Amino acid sequence: MPDSSTTVRVRYAETDKMGVAYHANYFVWFEVARCDLLRALGSTYRDLEARGVMLPVIAARCEYRTPARYDDDLEIRTSGALLSPARVEFTYAVRRNADGAALAEGRTVHAAVDLQGRPRRLPADIRAVLA
Repeated sequence: MPDSSTTVRVRYAETDKMGVAYHANYFVWFEVARCDLLRALGSTYRDLEARGVMLPVIAARCEYRTPARYDDDLEIRTSGALLSPARVEFTYAVRRNADGAALAEGRTVHAAVDLQGRPRRLPADIRAVLA
C-alpha cells in the first residue's frame, strides 16, 4: 500500500478554551494528508478533476486516543488502497512528534464520480498505484 507522512501544527483557532484540538479538525488534517499522498503518487485533486474525476467522501470515521493540544507538532501517516475500480480507502494514523503518542486513527472511503456526479472508474494509472 502506498503511504506518506504529513506534518501539521495545531493552531490556536483549532482548539477549545482548554487548549484541546476540536474533534472535527482531525478530518481537515486527514484531507491535508490525503492531498499529500495523492501528490506523492503523482497526481492531485486538481489533476483528477481536470480529467473528469471527483472523489467525494462516502464514509468517514475517527477514533480518538489522546487529545492533541495547541502548538503540538503532529505527524499523520496516510495510506491508500483500492477497494474497487471506483472506490478508494485512505487510512490515517496521527501521532504527536514530541513523544510519539498515538492520538487518533481514521479512515475515509471515496467514490469516483464524473463531473455530473455519476459513478465512474478511477483512471487506470491511479488504480495501478493503489492496487
